[in-house]
Amino acid sequence: MSAGAIFVWELLGTATLILLGNGVVANHVLRKNNGHNAGFLFINLGWAFAVFTGASIANPSGAHLNPAVTLGLAIANKTEWSDVPFYVAGQLVGAILGAILCWATYKLQFDDHPEPENTLGIFSTGPQIANTAWNLVTEIIGTFVLVAWILLSPSFKAGDAGVPTFGNSALGYAGVSFVVLVIGASLGGPTGYAINPARDLGPRIAYAFVLPIKNKANANWGYSWIPVVGPLVGGAIAALLYLAVHNLT
Repeated sequence: MSAGAIFVWELLGTATLILLGNGVVANHVLRKNNGHNAGFLFINLGWAFAVFTGASIANPSGAHLNPAVTLGLAIANKTEWSDVPFYVAGQLVGAILGAILCWATYKLQFDDHPEPENTLGIFSTGPQIANTAWNLVTEIIGTFVLVAWILLSPSFKAGDAGVPTFGNSALGYAGVSFVVLVIGASLGGPTGYAINPARDLGPRIAYAFVLPIKNKANANWGYSWIPVVGPLVGGAIAALLYLAVHNLT
């Protein structure tokens, strides 16, 4: 696939992911919405199926949607290193676009919201208890689970006597969505489970420099590197585990 095609498909898929993912948080947070105060499980479900939708759209490029996934696949020799910049560029631009589309969808609710200074969390993550080292650990662990599942989940095999064994990968993008759902429900409490540098950084850039939300707060740039570095480290560790396991067989 050409570099341009990778960029376009990743942009479209990631924009859809962020539109729907940020959208479910906006539906929960902003008042005068049908989903107002629907709860954390509501948000987790929305994000999980946002992954399914975005990945389905980006299927032609392999539907990475996440620089940590792209890095992990490159380390595991499943993606060409020369393609990595085009994947990441498409993901970041798509995330910015998706955040803008989310704001446009909820424009009236943003205008009506009584606490505009507390709207960053609709677009980007933040810790419940700020601690650089442990917030980083949380993001590393969550992303490790995601990328390890992608790499280690059993795939289709012919099986004994020609009987097919499909494995978890037969679930396709729905399987990834289930994993995202359980990561959110089980590990997402401390930091909001970015587990995706583009998912956090793109909307943060849009919030800081593009979205015309009156009286909004700053974009918390001091924390912003953690949901970038943590997922990249987690994805890399998962890929190294994959290589180590396969070298044993």
